[in-house]
Amino acid sequence: MANQFYSKRDLAFHLYEVLNAEQLTQFPYFQDHNRESFDMVLDAAGQIAGSLLKPLLTEMDRQEPQLVDGKIRVHPGLASIIRRFGEDGWINAPFSYEEGGQQLPATILNAATFIFGAANYSASVFPFLTTGAANLLRSFGSPELIDTFTPNMYAGRWQGTMALTEPDAGSSLSDITTTAEPTDQPGTYKIRGQKIYISAGDHDACENVVHLMLAKIKGGPVGAKGISLFAVPQKRPENGRLLVNDVLTAGVYHKMGYKGAPIAHLMVGSNDGCIGYLVGEPHKGLSYMFQMMNEARVGVGMNAVSIGTAAYYASLEYARERPQGRLIAEKDPSKPQVPIICHADVKRMLLFQKAVLEGSLGLLLQCSYYADLVHAAEGDEQENAALLLDLLTPIAKSYPSEMGCLTTSAAVQILGGAGYTTDFPVEQFYREARIHPIHEGTTGIHGLDLLGRKVIMQNGKAVTLLLAEIQKDIIATQASPEGSALSDQLSAALGILDNVTQHLLSVAPSDTEAFLADATLYLELFGIVVIAWQWLRQTIISQQALSDAHEDDRNFYQGKRMAARYFYEYELVKIHALSRRLLSADRVTVTMQNEWF
Repeated sequence: MANQFYSKRDLAFHLYEVLNAEQLTQFPYFQDHNRESFDMVLDAAGQIAGSLLKPLLTEMDRQEPQLVDGKIRVHPGLASIIRRFGEDGWINAPFSYEEGGQQLPATILNAATFIFGAANYSASVFPFLTTGAANLLRSFGSPELIDTFTPNMYAGRWQGTMALTEPDAGSSLSDITTTAEPTDQPGTYKIRGQKIYISAGDHDACENVVHLMLAKIKGGPVGAKGISLFAVPQKRPENGRLLVNDVLTAGVYHKMGYKGAPIAHLMVGSNDGCIGYLVGEPHKGLSYMFQMMNEARVGVGMNAVSIGTAAYYASLEYARERPQGRLIAEKDPSKPQVPIICHADVKRMLLFQKAVLEGSLGLLLQCSYYADLVHAAEGDEQENAALLLDLLTPIAKSYPSEMGCLTTSAAVQILGGAGYTTDFPVEQFYREARIHPIHEGTTGIHGLDLLGRKVIMQNGKAVTLLLAEIQKDIIATQASPEGSALSDQLSAALGILDNVTQHLLSVAPSDTEAFLADATLYLELFGIVVIAWQWLRQTIISQQALSDAHEDDRNFYQGKRMAARYFYEYELVKIHALSRRLLSADRVTVTMQNEWF
């Protein structure tokens, strides 16, 4: 197994040289923190990841959860891991001191989750699923609900989940059929239905599972307007005891990857005995749930980068150690073989991984920084950060997820036949990467969200703000020939993106289906441009730092500059083909008939 699974140096570069995350401490909510406390958090994450999570990476893949006598059994090491996250305060780290939290910025917490995910993605999801569920309760629940559920969730004794999906209502949440019927106790309902693909929906590493579940109150509005949010515990607390709550595990799905975390099929209220507790107001459940979903979408992008990064370092280590062949110009077979990293095509595959992953990490931490501004800033700064975060979230979720499938494939390719075996970890990373374009909204859903909602919200204000941010960085690079070359290409790319956007918006009034038919391709084009922007930012910093850097840092900054060049030469150029397709009047996917397949 590869020794390195992430770069502490690269993470520090993003946080402190590009983002200047220490600026967050100027806000009252974060004022007790500083660079030293941030580093302590990240060092603690690295220690836990290396000593507890990474050693179980392969075991959890090989010993996947099983349903035994109605209960999902997970790897026995998970109970102590989840409890450790609770004891060390990770689960409620971003919450206020009054709630026992640390008021930790999302930027730093998400950097820590990146480390955990790179060590062992399956193990890392349990505590932070609970964070998301607890955040919904603390945001919208009554004081009684908060007091009843969150202390045990924060401590890692109770698992939290998000229970949305049903057999005939995946992304189409307006079609859910799970029902809620009021009891004679205020705020208490009988819940009936079923939920599928519920991450950590049942397991034996915690004492209880608390589902934040969507259901429709009988007699409420039809469609999405009738959806309410409920806390539905597997065991309901009553008079100091935990009573069985008629949430039955009907099955556990066996997946191609991400095997250590169970995905459950739940039958709810089959025996007319499931009690749920209304969270917030009736019929506002979907708007509440979107808080958790949007947080989770940035998290999905980060998890994709985590897995891809672990695969990158595994393939890099192998490429440095594996001798094969000689340089193309070397004709003497008596000369020793060279490590495969000396071959240009292997360097291409390594650069591809580095460029995509480090560019994506920059975007995800940028989004995390905007989330902190939304939480802690005021006035225009807060409003603008919210708009930028809304606009970039579908990209931050989808680009790393889709490209992570390709970067992990490149890692397998570098190892050749060895990469296709279970003797090396890259085949596991390849399998685990594939879930991310699917969960928390498929790539197609996020394409529709970006083009159909985010681009046009507030008359395009978010796009205007983003372009202004990019233009500032373009201007900052004009002083150097290398920076100017990249900024010129990025300026041209912005022109292409604007041209495509205006064309599609002109189609929208007369033909909505044609307008949105290729929204996924538009998302891809937008994503490439945004990652190019991130590489311009990283190039500016690297150029400025090179003159005073010592040898190791010179190598680091030179690697950044070459990865930026690679992205512009190999990835940014793809927008020309995408724009040609998006500007075309040929609506082949719209006019294709079902019977012709």
